[in-house]
Amino acid sequence: MKKWLLILTILFSSFGISQNLPNNFVYLNDFDASIQTELRYYTNHNFIGKPINGYNNNCVIISKPAAKKLQIIQQKLLKDNLSLKIFDAYRPQTAVNHFVKWAKILNDTVMKQQYYPNVAKSQLFNLGYIASKSGHSRGSTVDLTLVDLQTNKELDMGSSYDFFGEVSHPFYKNITSEQKKNRFLLRNIMINNGFIPYNNEWWHFTLKNEPFPKTYHNFMVE
Repeated sequence: MKKWLLILTILFSSFGISQNLPNNFVYLNDFDASIQTELRYYTNHNFIGKPINGYNNNCVIISKPAAKKLQIIQQKLLKDNLSLKIFDAYRPQTAVNHFVKWAKILNDTVMKQQYYPNVAKSQLFNLGYIASKSGHSRGSTVDLTLVDLQTNKELDMGSSYDFFGEVSHPFYKNITSEQKKNRFLLRNIMINNGFIPYNNEWWHFTLKNEPFPKTYHNFMVE
């Protein structure tokens, strides 16, 4: 039985057949295909260095109310030759568990120089970079940046996505005026359209009136 389920999953993925999402969740691409995406946890390009459990397909899932807001923001940005770029949105609890398990294996530091060069891995829990629960699992939190459509390059935000350190704090002072300007451009348009920023990460925002404020979902990204 498990073998047949695996075969069906592969076939569905190959032909682009999507799962039936829980009520009030959508595929972002179905809502606004102009929004760029780079689902980091589906790839090796992340702080662990391998695909994360629960990310079984390269698709961004998010709550419908959050998708509507992102669509409004995107249409405003397009007028200035800018676009949103999503790194992560809905995150199953299975993925969060993967992060927690990885954080406890202290000798697995393959991606340390790129993502947490100045932080001891043993401190990732204490400093709040890794937690046993994530707002992403509630479905209305999104990690994102801005892209210049004329160059198709991300705006310089002064630190890379998922970099663990003070430089990623939105109000970090020791970055250039241009980097500060870019951070506040993103921050202001998100706040003005119903999202709440996070004090430790310039890329992280949660819908103000999220539909599942106390529910941590665990359906797979597929």
